[in-house]
Amino acid sequence: MTTPSPLLQVRDLRVDVGERNVLKSVSLDVAPGALVVLMGANGSGKSTLGLTLAGHPNYRVASGQAQFGGQDLLAMNAHERARAGLFVSFQAPPDIPGVKNNLFIRSALNAVREARGEEPLDAFDFLASAREAAQQLGLPEAMLGRPVNEGFSGGERKRNELLQLALLRPRLAVLDEIDSGMDVDGVRAVVRLVQDLRAQGTAFVVVSHYLHLIESLEPDAVLRLDQGCIAETGGLELARGIARTGFARAAEAVEA
Repeated sequence: MTTPSPLLQVRDLRVDVGERNVLKSVSLDVAPGALVVLMGANGSGKSTLGLTLAGHPNYRVASGQAQFGGQDLLAMNAHERARAGLFVSFQAPPDIPGVKNNLFIRSALNAVREARGEEPLDAFDFLASAREAAQQLGLPEAMLGRPVNEGFSGGERKRNELLQLALLRPRLAVLDEIDSGMDVDGVRAVVRLVQDLRAQGTAFVVVSHYLHLIESLEPDAVLRLDQGCIAETGGLELARGIARTGFARAAEAVEA
């Protein structure tokens, strides 16, 4: 049985934020439909990796390579990366005042459809799909007509990102603490959606410290970041060990 080529391939990635070197040497492969969990103490570089992959201008790649679907990801601007099928959730999703949620998501979806060579969705067809997805995720339909994230609670912001994920159906999704602010039903919605999209070939990089969520997602690999490097690679036992002893103990065990 042949191993599928990685959808995302990162090699020796070094990233600076301002004058500070945050990622020192990160390498990882993510195959289509695979799920990789990133764990690490605050400041270890987890969010930096996601924002760098997304093309955030404040995160400067000092050296290294990143291939996405066989293309040079680092040569693409942020819009090109999104159109190519890369989705990145934010740890704290921002407000976009004056832009209605349904218009924002439909514009993003039609840009992706155009890149795939598909016809754009008109407002009627999009709203039908959006209403169905919102209902499955426990979002009130009225939120579709509100400005993006304006006045939303923390959990509503995260569910709104799930709505975007469900409708965009990207090739790769980087989810940064998607469970933050979620109630039990919200976490269940995360798991159901991720399982559904993985079955269709979407790959995931999930940043989380929540053991119950990690176990429910059934990751292919768990990586521990420490001081900008991948310090340890394993499976669920690594996540369970970190949950039992914390990151400091995990680092001490590796050094020993």
